[in-house]
Amino acid sequence: MASRADDVSELITRRLATLAHSGLKAIDAATVRAVVRQAVRDARTAQPPPPADPPTTPTMAALRAATADLYASAHAIGELMLEVAPAYLSDTEAADVLALLCEQIGEPLEHGLAARRYAISGDPRALHGTVL
Repeated sequence: MASRADDVSELITRRLATLAHSGLKAIDAATVRAVVRQAVRDARTAQPPPPADPPTTPTMAALRAATADLYASAHAIGELMLEVAPAYLSDTEAADVLALLCEQIGEPLEHGLAARRYAISGDPRALHGTVL
C-alpha cells in the first residue's frame, strides 16, 4: 500500500510542478482536485511492472499474457460497476444497485462486486474466488 501511495504522491508532485513551471501564476483548488483525481485514476489503472524474471518458454509468456488480459477485463468490468455504483457506496448498498446490471450482462453479482473492488483498489486480491 505504501508503494501505491508513494506512486500517487510522485505523480501529483510531478504534475503540479509541471503546471507551476508552465507559467501559471496560481493553481486553484479545482485544478489541484483534477490533478489528484487523474493521478489516483492513473495509479489504479497502471499495469503492474513486468516480472523481474521474464518467461523462458513461449507457454509461460502466453499464460502471463492471458492473465494480464483477464485482469484488464476485470478492471474494465469494475469501471462499469463504478459508473452505476460509485465507490462511496458500501458493498451492501452497491449490491442493491448492481443486481439488475449483473443479471443483464450475465455476470454473477459476487464477480461484479469483486471487479468493482478491484477497480477501486487496484489490488488483484479483490478478485480472489472469481475467474482469477
